[in-house]
Amino acid sequence: MNTIELPVKNRFGSVRIPLPSSKSESNRVLIIDALTSGQNQLSNLAEARDTQTMIRLLREDPEVYDVMDAGTTMRFLTAYAALNNKKKVLTGTPRMCERPIGILVDALREIGADIDYLSQEGYPPLQINGFEGQKSADIHIRGDVSSQYISALLMNAPLLPQGLTLTLTGKVGSVTYITMTLELMKAFGVRSLFEGNRIQIAPQPYRPTSFSVESDWSGASYWFSLLAAADSGELFLEGLKSDSLQGDARIVEIMTRLGIKSTFEPGGVRLQKTAVLGLPAFDFTHCPDLAQTVAVTCALTGQTSEFSGLESLRIKETDRIYALQQELAKIGAKMEERKSGVFTLLPASRFPEKVEIDTYDDHRMAMAFMPLVTRTQLRILDPSVVNKSYPSFWKHCELLGLKAVQGV
Repeated sequence: MNTIELPVKNRFGSVRIPLPSSKSESNRVLIIDALTSGQNQLSNLAEARDTQTMIRLLREDPEVYDVMDAGTTMRFLTAYAALNNKKKVLTGTPRMCERPIGILVDALREIGADIDYLSQEGYPPLQINGFEGQKSADIHIRGDVSSQYISALLMNAPLLPQGLTLTLTGKVGSVTYITMTLELMKAFGVRSLFEGNRIQIAPQPYRPTSFSVESDWSGASYWFSLLAAADSGELFLEGLKSDSLQGDARIVEIMTRLGIKSTFEPGGVRLQKTAVLGLPAFDFTHCPDLAQTVAVTCALTGQTSEFSGLESLRIKETDRIYALQQELAKIGAKMEERKSGVFTLLPASRFPEKVEIDTYDDHRMAMAFMPLVTRTQLRILDPSVVNKSYPSFWKHCELLGLKAVQGV
């Protein structure tokens, strides 16, 4: 297995980071573009492997959509194929075929899609057999598992003969991602109504337009974390907006508590160190992709905190709760479930001279643990996992003097 090693470094100068584009925005506008027969002018699409996979599959239109390890791509293409009468097989890596999709398939079947499971019930691979007509326009769907199921349905809703009304049941997670989807649809001319736990979309056409994708707030979070853990430095993150549609923009609020002042300027946001106020508790229900970043930041900065809203982390690229617990233990930190659904983060007190971090085939594990370089010599296993969302991540580390040494 390939590895990289990074030296200890905890002081940084003033550095500009050219962030990657948002994978979340890119994948949504690509589906909308496909629904308008590619009549839009899209710019600044993400370099992430997930997005490049989406671009390739939509362009080549093969009989088999092999999404590899791209969860968003799997969910979005399943709904796109099923509701647009495309006969496709959808599959991916062994881990992708362990990630549940039954809630989405049940909803699509209720609307009128013909879908079969090719292996285990409730999981990919799938056989899409066609769409003969809309049977229902009023669907109930759980909101506490994955917002991607909901977004997948919403983007296709305006082109359904009867439109669609979704009633979200249970605790609704990642609302910011649902809102992002609706706002992006609005940018392409589609009106919707989101009140309480109901979303209504009438039949209507998309209107082709020009759209430029914003930089990625998830990718930005790792630089917030690095500076929070460092002794000194100042970073300017390019391409971020104060009125972002991305839920992970909440990293600004979180890191204000952990010692980072954010100032929006033309072209991006400037990060400077300030007093640590403490983060006694945080609910990640609407921004679960930030949990790994914040856990590591708290572990490095001596902050005890209670984390909730982590339910969806069990079905990501890996079981992220388990992975966090295993890797935090290597630096003497703990993440314990002392109350059901609530995890207490206990920070490290002493750091080993060297530490080796497993990445579990999960891009966010590699990037979230990178800030350990401020305390210890760091070795990361399988560093290429970052290609899923941020292929230039290690090159951007070099901008801060963090030159990775390759190993085997």
